[in-house]
Amino acid sequence: MWILFTFLAASMQAWRNAFQSQLSREVKVAGVTLARFIWAGPIAGLYLLTLYLWHPVALPELSPVFSLYVLGAAAMQILATALMVKLFKMKNFAVGAGLAKSEALVAAVLGVIFFGTQLSLSGGLGVIIGGVAIFMMSSRQGLKDISVLTAAIGLVCGSAFALTSLWVREASLNLELPFPHRAAWVLLLVITIQTLVLLAYLYVSDKQTLTALWQRPKLTLLTSTTSCLGSIGWFSAMSLQAVPYVKTLGQIEVFFMLLIAMYWLKQQVKIKEVFALVMIAVAAILVMWG
Repeated sequence: MWILFTFLAASMQAWRNAFQSQLSREVKVAGVTLARFIWAGPIAGLYLLTLYLWHPVALPELSPVFSLYVLGAAAMQILATALMVKLFKMKNFAVGAGLAKSEALVAAVLGVIFFGTQLSLSGGLGVIIGGVAIFMMSSRQGLKDISVLTAAIGLVCGSAFALTSLWVREASLNLELPFPHRAAWVLLLVITIQTLVLLAYLYVSDKQTLTALWQRPKLTLLTSTTSCLGSIGWFSAMSLQAVPYVKTLGQIEVFFMLLIAMYWLKQQVKIKEVFALVMIAVAAILVMWG
């Protein structure tokens, strides 16, 4: 079942990234970030209600530890989404989303440095391959044009996504409920926090961006809907299986992104960038197996 949820998540996330890429051409970063969450809350609430109608269970007891994990995951996902939108503005869709997929690699490195994780030979090789791939995607003409800023943003974005995934799983495991219910509760709470924070920020500092989203209802709704469906897949899969396994299988998103970029967005993807995206997928698999 976790495999099916991961396939759902990967396909929906690829489409969400595509819609965000389109929206980022006309809307500021904070607005595109909000578009991911603004209509996702009602969808997540409806999903949770459907689960309770299908299988009634007790309401969850929210501990302080659970609350910290939810708050941390909400903050990291806002940061990660904003950075990914920034990447879309700096590079094209496939490259920006590909750099964000450094998530698995960064998680492995952080594990070695801060949590005593031991990497095997294959794991170390995966980290090296991933680093080379990120270099390839962030420089257009090799050593003549190395975009350190793009690579740095990609790594920070991947780190934020990695922390989001880890904290979402920990929050879910802190609830004594069946897996679909606990995943749905975490999803609803995280999305609600994100929506309220971003709405308040934009209302105070940039009402024009809220107006810009209101004037683009179709693209905003598509972004929120695919985002929520993708999050249902990720949160459910990570409630059933460890994050490394889920994220390894989730690398299939790279190929969805390539297809969308070429056939729907009509963007030209260079051979070097295609090769680099494939390298990122291979590197992530090597790291997780290691």
